[in-house]
Amino acid sequence: MSVSAVAPRSGPEDAPRDGRPGRDDAALLDAARRVLAVEARGLDALAGALDGGFVRAVRVLAGAASHVVVTGMGKSGHIGTKIAATLASTGTPAFFVHPGEASHGDLGMITRANAVLALSNSGETPELSDLVAYTRRLGSPLVAVTGRADSTLARRADVALVLPEVEEACPLGLAPTTSTTMALALGDALAVALLQIKGFTADDFRTFHPGGRLGAILVRVRDLMHGPGEVPAVRTGTPMADALIEMSRRGFGCTAVLDGAGRLAGIVTDGDLRRHMAPDLPARPVDAVMTPDPKTIAPDALVVEAVRIMNARAITALLVVENGALAGILHVHDCLRAGIS
Repeated sequence: MSVSAVAPRSGPEDAPRDGRPGRDDAALLDAARRVLAVEARGLDALAGALDGGFVRAVRVLAGAASHVVVTGMGKSGHIGTKIAATLASTGTPAFFVHPGEASHGDLGMITRANAVLALSNSGETPELSDLVAYTRRLGSPLVAVTGRADSTLARRADVALVLPEVEEACPLGLAPTTSTTMALALGDALAVALLQIKGFTADDFRTFHPGGRLGAILVRVRDLMHGPGEVPAVRTGTPMADALIEMSRRGFGCTAVLDGAGRLAGIVTDGDLRRHMAPDLPARPVDAVMTPDPKTIAPDALVVEAVRIMNARAITALLVVENGALAGILHVHDCLRAGIS
């Protein structure tokens, strides 16, 4: 793993001017590696501790008629915010409610149709008491993530997911480190299990992620391709002079060649023109110049796959075929305009 950073100014005791590591560098790396090792052990312990309670929690959250409400205070709140975002982006509508704000009116955001996911390592967070009591009166299902099976939160929840008792990575044993890592990972596990139980697909994921790199990766060919009415095409036996006119008129740098039944027989590209350049080229039939059985792609294929094919074959366009019929054409410029390369 390579990490680049702008080095701060340091005194002579920290790092020599010749670029060699300072005497504290090894200790810093050892500390970092210890943190990662401790947290990795925590995740291993968490994986081993999962049981039927996890399944019950998933089914409770999946059964919510409306959103899953995630809540937690302090570091648990930060973890809860991320869990809510992950749930929402993977097919389980969710939002975060701050327990302090809940006691001052935001309890109205929670209804009987919601399921509540409450995080507290101690299980005794005072700020959660009003919200937990409200869910008990209202009848909203409550799933707890806590580090203590005998805590108030665990006892009052419908399902309690108890984090295993492990060492915090903080050398003082005070800052939430391993415990928050386990809570975050458990939230991911819940989200993925819910994704599976709901049958969430890549198309659904794309619907929730239309922007950025994720959205670009999941774009389908049919979303960018030019339809059949825009595809340059000529019939077998057509003189190359007419094929050249069709190629120039459409501007894709190629033309499809169709047989008498309208099936794709080949393609003529700029590369084919260069390979067959001769004085008699305009008079020759396209059959003598075309590349037979050209590489095609289906409209439901991902555009990233189309780009991979075009790059591998050093071509700039792909004909799109569906059920044996010519359905469109995709040009590399279409992909670049969509930010896919």
